[in-house]
This record gives sequence, C-alpha cells and structure tokens, in this order.
Amino acid sequence: MERRFSRIVCAAWLLLAVACGPRRAKAPAASAVRPFPAVEIPALITEPQERIQYASLHFWDRYLSQLAPADTLAYGGLSQDDAEKQMGIFVTLLQQAPPAVGQDAMNAFMDGLEAAQRRVPQGHILADMAQLTHHYLYDPTSPLRSEELYLPFVSRLAASALVEPSRKMAYAWDARMCALNRPGTPAADFTFVDTQGRTRTLYGIQAGYILLIFGNPDCHACKELMEDMSALPDVSALIESGRLKVLDIYIDEDIEPWKQKMADYPAAWINGYDPHFVIRTDLLYNVRALPSIYLLDQDKTVLLKDAETSQVLDRLSAGGQDLS
Repeated sequence: MERRFSRIVCAAWLLLAVACGPRRAKAPAASAVRPFPAVEIPALITEPQERIQYASLHFWDRYLSQLAPADTLAYGGLSQDDAEKQMGIFVTLLQQAPPAVGQDAMNAFMDGLEAAQRRVPQGHILADMAQLTHHYLYDPTSPLRSEELYLPFVSRLAASALVEPSRKMAYAWDARMCALNRPGTPAADFTFVDTQGRTRTLYGIQAGYILLIFGNPDCHACKELMEDMSALPDVSALIESGRLKVLDIYIDEDIEPWKQKMADYPAAWINGYDPHFVIRTDLLYNVRALPSIYLLDQDKTVLLKDAETSQVLDRLSAGGQDLS
C-alpha cells in the first residue's frame, strides 16, 4: 500500500506539471473501456498552489460530462485500476489544498456524480464512485484517509434522492461518526483508571499538548508506535520537559491482557483503561482500528484526528515547533 501511495503522489505532481489546456479530445464511444480524460489546467495558471486548487475543483469535470446514456459499465467505462489510480491522485491533490478548497472539491465531485447518474439512470456511477471514495477516505487502513474530506461527501450521499434508502442509513451513520471530535473542536472528555488504580479524566491532564492513543498491548502497530516515538530525540525531549504528555487508553472489556502487560509501556506515558466501556458504546470516539491517534492542544482542542503515525511523528519531531 505504501508503494502504491508513493506512485500516486508522483502521478499527482506529474499531472500538475504537464496538464494544461486547451486540449480537446474526441468523445469516446459509449460502453467501451477507455482512459481517464485528465483535468486541463489553463496555461495562464502557473502558481503551484493555484494549479492544485484548480485541479482539485475540476478533476472530474471532463470524465463525468462525457458519460452518455449507454455507459453502463462499472466506473462509467474506466478500468478498475484506472479508477482507483485517479481517485488516489484526486485525494492526494485535495490534501495539498486548503481545507475549504478540499471540501468544495468534494461537493463539486458529488454535484457531477448526481448529474451523471441522472443522465445515465441505468448505470451505477454514483454507487461505484461512492464505494471507491469510501475506500480511500474512510477505510481505516488507507494512508490517505481523511474524515474531514469524507464528511461533506457522505453527508450529501445520506441526503441524496438518487441513493437507495437502505444505503442512506449507512451513509448517515458514517456522517455522524465523522462529525465526532473534528479538528478544531473540543475533544470529548472521559474517565479512565490508570495503572495505580486512580480514577482520572482526560481534561484533568495538564500539558501543552496531549497525544491521545487508543491502543492495545497486543497490537503490532501500537508497539511500532512506541518504538518509533522512543527513537526520536525531539519527541522524547518534549515528553521529558512535560510539554507533551502521552495518554494511552485501553478500551476493550477484558482488562486482564492490559494488566499483564502494563510494564511494556514507556514509564513516561500515562496508561489507563475505560472502566465502564463507554468510549465505544457511548460513541464518544469513533475507534475503527488500532492505534487510533489524536493530538490535542492545552485546551483539549483536536489538532489531529485518527491520524497516521507518520503524520503525528512529523508534527512532533520538530520539537514542537510544528504543533501550532
């Protein structure tokens, strides 16, 4: 997955370097597998960030506008490999754009999908692309996942008249989960019991920054996170100074495995478990895979939500200079 991700990033930057217009290709024959018509960035747009924004907002325009009533193939005639590649490039571009542009681009994508679905009612372009978008932006194993980008899209799916009622309920649930503990909002408080048997709360922890981890002592990725953090002197210095506190919470019902391996956690971390099993059941946090990592500031405002380990370590490895 990491190698595929690297290829997608390279393809996204190549697109920005060479994709310029005007260039008009002949409309392809309906119901035929065909290549993706790349976005045409006007030659007058030369500033890199402006090119990213334009490509983000218009990435799907040519592809969706070319769908015809006879286009009933999956992905409107694209091969599955090409559809996946283009979605990866699109998401990579959005993550380079300002957040507002990314959300506008997701809404523009949904506008185009609904228009194409109405034009080709016997096709499945909306359902196919919704599934692909879910895979890239919401699958917990995707390195490109982003609930902030997925939220406007899945909210539109939940309200769309073109979506089957049974699917709308699932989309509405996803939208509700994406809305929990969004970046820029206060993190939900909770009670935990620490390794000394004391009952404490998230909001009772005072530090410039809090790294909140929902993990498990038997989780391989959780162990890798511990090792990676211990190997970074800048991160260790933040913890030693007290500017950063790490809170690792075990959220499963059977606490015996956690008790047996308490000594495996770094001594400088705060470790605990959810005594009432409410973090999952009361939907305080949407924990879909372990570790699930949040970075909070001193006011418990969410800076990073369910972030990739590499994303968190990049923010921390600069000795805290990159945290604001």
